Amino acid sequence: MSDTGRRIAITGANGFVGRAVSRALLARGIGATGLVRRGAQCEPGVDVRHIDGLESIAPDAFAGCDAVIHLAARVHVMRDAASPAETLLDAYRATNVDGTLAAAEAARRAGVTRFVLMSSIKALGESDPGRPFTEDDERHPPDAYGVSKAEAEVKLLEFGSRTGLEVAIVRPPLVYGPGVRANFLAMMRAIARGLPLPLGAIDARRSLVSVDNLASATIECALNPAAAGRLFHVTDGYDPSVAELARKLGEHLGKPARLVPVPAGLLRGVARLAGKSAQIDRLTGSLRVDSRRIRETLGWQAPQSLDEGLAATAAWFRSTHGH
Repeated sequence: MSDTGRRIAITGANGFVGRAVSRALLARGIGATGLVRRGAQCEPGVDVRHIDGLESIAPDAFAGCDAVIHLAARVHVMRDAASPAETLLDAYRATNVDGTLAAAEAARRAGVTRFVLMSSIKALGESDPGRPFTEDDERHPPDAYGVSKAEAEVKLLEFGSRTGLEVAIVRPPLVYGPGVRANFLAMMRAIARGLPLPLGAIDARRSLVSVDNLASATIECALNPAAAGRLFHVTDGYDPSVAELARKLGEHLGKPARLVPVPAGLLRGVARLAGKSAQIDRLTGSLRVDSRRIRETLGWQAPQSLDEGLAATAAWFRSTHGH
């Protein structure tokens, strides 16, 4: 079947990754149906269908679609001081596990044949075991979000083998690109302002994936027969050190990064005192991801290099953050 005439549903089509997937589908002439809550803005050209939530999703939401790319997830739970860890995990599970299975069941009943879940490397862990993570590594999720993603993977694969729905799972590491938020945006802001960063001695290597590479790989998993029942890691294919990443960003921002070499142990000690251990562990720990399987099994190639992805992100930053 050629790309034309196909239609793929995207839950969470209004998000950072959802918008990139929508643009990539439309560029290939594939119909994109966005399943979002009322008031959510999607990319122009997306056929928008409103849903109230994943748990109550009806099969007709997926009518006419060949495949589903399931991006809707709970990434942050506002934690009030009174909530014990159990209810935090329950909040993640409701969307990420129960919501995913409800969407898969509705899709199956609508006649959809392929269901792609966007998971996260956090289903495996926060730092690698001294070598790049492979898809066959045991899951040791570090937090409630990671636990919910690990459970969703296991239950969805089991659902697929029980019902015949073709399931594929994509596990990205840190995703960046035009429109990126959170820590990556904070790092660009600091470099653009010329603030000194204590990252000069951090040689821990970390895998990244540009949002356009991730969109391309996810669509491949929705279309390629060989993806059925499989789990795939996706990266740009080159893992920079944290210091190298900051330097490359500085070059693309036209503002050399001011990197101060602070020993990792000292940085961690200061972070502990400031109550910022988790953030610093993420910078000083190595998190490399092996993404050979998707290239060998599906013949997928990343359309963008790390440098091209960083250049596009820096260009977006300069145009939107007034430099």
